[in-house]
Amino acid sequence: MNQWLAFSENAFLAAFFLYCASFIVYAVAVAGKKWSNRAPEAHVKRWGKIGFILAVVGWIAHLAFFFTRWKGAGHIPTSNMYEFMTFLGMAIMLAFIIVYLIYRKVMLGAFALPLVVIIIAYASVFPSEVQPLIPALNSIWLSIHVTTAALGEAFFAVGFAAALVHLIRVLDYSRTDKAARRSQKWTELVLVFIVIVIGFLVSVFGFRAAGYEAQFSQEKFRIDDAGQEQTTVERVEYTLPPIVAPYNSETLEMDSFIGMDKPLFEAPSWMNGVNAGRKLNTIIWSILSGLILYALIRLIARKPIAAVIRPHLEGIDPDDLDEIAYRAIAIGFPVFTLGALIFAMIWAQIAWSRFWGWDPKEVWALITWLFYSAYLHLRLSRGWQGTRSAWLAVIGFIVVLFTLIGVNLVIAGLHSYAGV
Repeated sequence: MNQWLAFSENAFLAAFFLYCASFIVYAVAVAGKKWSNRAPEAHVKRWGKIGFILAVVGWIAHLAFFFTRWKGAGHIPTSNMYEFMTFLGMAIMLAFIIVYLIYRKVMLGAFALPLVVIIIAYASVFPSEVQPLIPALNSIWLSIHVTTAALGEAFFAVGFAAALVHLIRVLDYSRTDKAARRSQKWTELVLVFIVIVIGFLVSVFGFRAAGYEAQFSQEKFRIDDAGQEQTTVERVEYTLPPIVAPYNSETLEMDSFIGMDKPLFEAPSWMNGVNAGRKLNTIIWSILSGLILYALIRLIARKPIAAVIRPHLEGIDPDDLDEIAYRAIAIGFPVFTLGALIFAMIWAQIAWSRFWGWDPKEVWALITWLFYSAYLHLRLSRGWQGTRSAWLAVIGFIVVLFTLIGVNLVIAGLHSYAGV
């Protein structure tokens, strides 16, 4: 490993811990104002300023990681899932800094920072070794397309954070009518989704620390250019106990876990993405561990997560949160349009000799663009504001996450290299 890559790893760790520290400080700013001897406004302002300084310093360290890895690798570090997700985290921080400097809302940091921490931790699940560029990625359009698309998605992430705070802020647990219960249920479901993502990280890093391993040999069939059937045997490695085995595979090695010494079932044949069986197994573990983690939180708090957060949002104007979410998405939409559609189509023409090919990633990028187009249309033409607008912002970012994660990791396509 050269000195540039060694420095980039240290800068990455520094950025991660500074982001964690910033989140803790923001949490103290919001949750600790009830126990502070200072006036609530003075307490929030003081700790919010410290949190913002830590966030900025963390972002500078993140920039150092990005450019030193670029220098060490010889190409822009956005070519695989580890590099792209770390870049997305850096882009979200840039979007947060810009929006924060405009609106000065400390509460935004308490929700945006954990989102960045989760994304960076998620990136760390993937191999961090520098990989040589495949021919399709060896182009200047790699830096143009990927960075602009990620920056647009970063502003969508900030809009999501503001919209989620808005939804929790307007909850009224004193009401028991059908509309209030429905709002409480769906808002809690979004928080459960976030806990499941955290559960995924807990599972992966927990079993990785324990050194768990399982290996399978998987037989695959494909038709070559001459129309002949070709058979290949590949080795698939698991770092989570295999509830799901790869399709058409045999067990080579498997550590026992709570009495489970063989997979419960095999992945369906239609899941033909890169290591689809292993990834389906990871999704199942994520849901299981996330639900267990959520049950523990509920057991300790004895109330929904949203009900725990809601009292700390008093004094925040929901209209301000609504405005922040809209402005963030309004900034991100044209940037995303350039990066994910226009620049992507130009690169597709250069790399594959066609502007559009209905590849799964292309389709879901278009779905994302159409969804946010509808959001802006309903907001500007139909006057959708407040809760309805916030729900669209939240759902839109969930679509973004599926485009980034679900499509890359489960569905096969020309972009499947990103899941390696």
